[in-house]
Amino acid sequence: MDVSNERPDVNRQMCPSRLILEHVTSRWGVLVLAALLERSYRFSELRREVGGVSEKMLAQTLRTLERDGFVRRDAQAVIPPRVDYTLTPLGREAAQQVWELARWTERRVGEVAEAREAYDGARS
Repeated sequence: MDVSNERPDVNRQMCPSRLILEHVTSRWGVLVLAALLERSYRFSELRREVGGVSEKMLAQTLRTLERDGFVRRDAQAVIPPRVDYTLTPLGREAAQQVWELARWTERRVGEVAEAREAYDGARS
C-alpha cells in the first residue's frame, strides 16, 4: 500500500484518512462500534442490538471495520459454528470517540428540532 509521506489531512482530497473517517462515522459503523464497546457479540445478537440494520449491511460493516483493524472476528471451530466480534484496542479508541459524538447528539435533539422549525418557518 502506498501511503504518502505527507502528514494526513482529511481536508486533502486523496488523503487516506477520509476513507477511515467514512468507515468509523458511517451510520452503521458508529452503532456497531458503540455496541461493541459494551461487550463481544455474536452476529445475530449484534443485529438485534443495532436496530434496523439488515444482515447484508451488518456483514459489510463488520468486514470493513475488521479490515481497518477496529474489529476482531473470532471464529470458533465448534458445532454449531460460533463467531464472536470484539473491538481491538484501536477499535476501542475509535468507538469511544464516536460514542461521545452519538451521546452528544442525543442530548441536543431538542435544540436541533427547534433550529429546524425556525429555519423551516423562515422559509415558508
